Amino acid sequence: MGKHIDKGTRDLTKLYFVRHGKTEWNLEGRYQGAKGDSPLLKESYAEIKQLAAFLAPQQFRHIYASPLRRARVTATTLQHELDELQGHATPLTILSRLREFDLGVMEGMKFVDVEKKYAEEVDAFRNHPERYFPARIKGETFQHLIERMRPAILRICESNPGDDDQVIIVSHGAALNAIINALLEVPLPDLRKRGGLANTSTTILETRDQGKTYRLLDWNDTSYLTKKTDPTDVI
Repeated sequence: MGKHIDKGTRDLTKLYFVRHGKTEWNLEGRYQGAKGDSPLLKESYAEIKQLAAFLAPQQFRHIYASPLRRARVTATTLQHELDELQGHATPLTILSRLREFDLGVMEGMKFVDVEKKYAEEVDAFRNHPERYFPARIKGETFQHLIERMRPAILRICESNPGDDDQVIIVSHGAALNAIINALLEVPLPDLRKRGGLANTSTTILETRDQGKTYRLLDWNDTSYLTKKTDPTDVI
């Protein structure tokens, strides 16, 4: 279950960040990244339905999603389920800036194999973002990812500026972890200290100034899922 934080007033723009459903490569312990991808597990569709039931009491102006298949399918499935539950359509927009970290040559490799071959890079990626220098693996830095994602989040906030506007953003575990903490002005060395994000989890931020500053309302909530989270669910 995610840590719940007092949600305060509702006269604010809220962003519901959703990590995509669990995939075959998640289960196998493989890095996916910005180019690697694999299908959602069959049971992930049931979990997206549980997510939709959790979100259905809320009204959303828009859904935004990464173009990568695992996030796109999660978003379109969630959109369909919400439409069925709420009786009206919620628009969906694909934004390329919401894609996952580019992990270069690590993509498609098993975690255990990457840890043997690129131990320094893996340790920095997971535990010390300020020491993550991915030139050897031909990957993307935390700074670059934050710089490419931040304008997308700002655009979303500016497009939904009204009181009580709520949007859903479907993206990826490592990317969401980095950008959400950056939006909360967490220093680069501490980006990973809040812990990972589980598949089909929800993290909620609010902004009262169209994306200039943010407040955390809920982190990595999976309380609506019937399954028990295991290590292969979290990144």
